Amino acid sequence: MKQSVYIESTVISYLAGKPSRDLIVAAHQQLTRDWWDIALPKFDVFISQFVINEISEGDPEASKARLKATSLFSILQMNAEIADLANRYFKAIHIPDKARTDAYHLAMATWHGVDYMVSWNCKHIASARVRSIVDHVNADVDYATPIICTPEELMEV
Repeated sequence: MKQSVYIESTVISYLAGKPSRDLIVAAHQQLTRDWWDIALPKFDVFISQFVINEISEGDPEASKARLKATSLFSILQMNAEIADLANRYFKAIHIPDKARTDAYHLAMATWHGVDYMVSWNCKHIASARVRSIVDHVNADVDYATPIICTPEELMEV
C-alpha cells in the first residue's frame, strides 16, 4: 500500500511556474520538478478545494498549467470538524487573516490522516515552529500529525 501525500498550492506553483532568475526560487523549481518525477509516483496524492481555488488564481495560462498538473489527483472533502481544527491552528500559529487558508491545508491533511504534507510555504506551514504548534494542537484533540515538509525533504521515500 502506498503512503499518502497532500500537496499544498506552493508546490504546484513552483512546478508550473516560468523559470525564475532568482537562484533560490529556481532551485526550488528544479527540486519540485525532480520530486514530481521521481518521488510523487510512489504516493497516493491528494489535494483539496482550497488548493484548486488557489491555483486557479492569477494568469489564466499559468492557472491552466497548474490545474492540468493536478487533474488526476484525488480531492479531499471538507467538513465541520476540519473547519474547527483549522480555526484551532489559525489561533495557535497566529497566521495573518490573508493566509487563513494555510490553516485549512494543515487541517485537511491532518483530519484525513494523510502521511505527508508538502509545501514550499516555510513561513506558515513547513517550519519547525508551525510543526511544533500543530503537534501540540493535535495532541490535545487526539489526531496524528502528518509529516510536514518540503519536496526536497521528501525526495527519498
